[in-house]
Amino acid sequence: MDLTDLLEIAETQRAKQKPTRVHCCTSTGCRAARSLEVLQNLKSAIETAGLQDQVEVVGVGCSGFCGRGPLVEIDPKNVLYEEVKPEDAASIIDTLRGGTTTATQGDLNHPFFSRQLKIVRQHSGKLDPESIEEYIAVGGYRSLYKALYEMSPAEVVEEITKSGLRGRGGGGYPTGLKWSTVAKMPGDQKYVICNGDEGDPGAFMDRSVLESDPHLVLEGMAIAGYAVGANHGFIYVRAEYPLAIQRLQKAIQQAKKYGLLGSQIFDSHFDFKVDIRIGAGAFVCGEETALIQSIQGGRGNPKTRPPYPAQSGLWDCPTLINNVESFANIAAIIREGSEWYASIGTEKSKGTKIFALTGKIRNNGLIEVPMGITLREIVEEMGGGVPDGEVKAVQTGGPSGGCIPASLLDTPVDYDSLTAIGSMMGSGGMVVMDQTTNMVEVAQFYMEFCRGESCGKCIPCRAGTVQLYGMLTRLLKKQATQADLEKMKELCYMVKETSLCGLGMSAPNPVLSTLRYFGEEYEALLQSPAYLNGKVTPSG
Repeated sequence: MDLTDLLEIAETQRAKQKPTRVHCCTSTGCRAARSLEVLQNLKSAIETAGLQDQVEVVGVGCSGFCGRGPLVEIDPKNVLYEEVKPEDAASIIDTLRGGTTTATQGDLNHPFFSRQLKIVRQHSGKLDPESIEEYIAVGGYRSLYKALYEMSPAEVVEEITKSGLRGRGGGGYPTGLKWSTVAKMPGDQKYVICNGDEGDPGAFMDRSVLESDPHLVLEGMAIAGYAVGANHGFIYVRAEYPLAIQRLQKAIQQAKKYGLLGSQIFDSHFDFKVDIRIGAGAFVCGEETALIQSIQGGRGNPKTRPPYPAQSGLWDCPTLINNVESFANIAAIIREGSEWYASIGTEKSKGTKIFALTGKIRNNGLIEVPMGITLREIVEEMGGGVPDGEVKAVQTGGPSGGCIPASLLDTPVDYDSLTAIGSMMGSGGMVVMDQTTNMVEVAQFYMEFCRGESCGKCIPCRAGTVQLYGMLTRLLKKQATQADLEKMKELCYMVKETSLCGLGMSAPNPVLSTLRYFGEEYEALLQSPAYLNGKVTPSG
């Protein structure tokens, strides 16, 4: 395989495509709403209408507007249909001949779509994720060729560094700095790991990218391997994502067949193979040292750092670990250049970020927006606000994040701004809450999650989350005193400062942020009449 071969595949694929394409979402979420039946009925309707030469029906990845799925889009007419039922399929095809349809037409000019800037999700909902030829036809694997033949490994690292890309898995560590560290480490064996262990409640960004555009992630990993001197990559995906795993397996096989993975990629001296490792669903395995332990066949427990994985990781070799979304940005940066990418976003937070917009919101789904957009723009313009009442809070960052009050909705969405108000970017979960939400119950929910997901290796997290959950439970039962509340605050800071890994360090964040912004709800639960009458004996 050389560049001429790649261009020939692209040209052949473009020549095969019909003038009109009917895209039907086949993501996990839409499948639950019978999208596979919709897809089959669309194909049958094309045959019945005799339009096989002019129209093709394509099962595509997630289009993003998950709350209105299944979605069907007519390209190039740019017509969108929402909440399509199998019985709507025939009438949708009738519209191609001037007929009418029973399906509900959507608005592609709605802010949910128009305010997005798609880099990672540029192909989602447009391409067949199981066709490498379609990916190649839109420029796929061209960036890998450019890196191999027009750039040295050091130049690739420099390009990623200048782009300002930061880790999209939650911590926000500069990607170029991590790549540079691994590249400088001695040794003949190095590894690249793609962290697809997405465990935050309400988060499904990585699943969508892997289901919709698996080759984009593989290309990013291969470029990373070339840049840091690694010849072996692993994608760690939780077992709850069977469709993502299936499509990744097929994508790897296709790439190997075309010589885009494996030995002597593009007839160069660069070798890079990718294997999949399936996780059992432990939230703690999102932490990179725990993930490494799991890949090696051990229990997913974190390790003390240093040494960091970049120095001594998988099987004690230098290891580069990035999130799915981070790798999915790489091809675009190499193709368009670091200056282009750095021009998007804010001074310290470059590029775009994908969020799973969920909760008490009219328009829920996946959005990709430039860094620096405000929470208000996301929630009220793109999300359409809450169905009934007003926004009370927005929770970002999953169990590791915090609850942001409506008074701070004008906060820019970037790493530093969210941290300054007691939350964090996290992997991209964004849960909207209305005036009916009890914020103490929210804190209890996330603490229960962290308690159950703690690996138990360190005492602050193992015992601290249990005690904090118990304190919140007593508070909700109106069995707590002001002294108990002060003790809970003190314990939050102890767990935050002394836990071994990020799970424990961030577990108190939902409690601390709700105490900070909704303290009156905690105060209102103190010292119930039953307690004052001595009918309740406080615990510990």
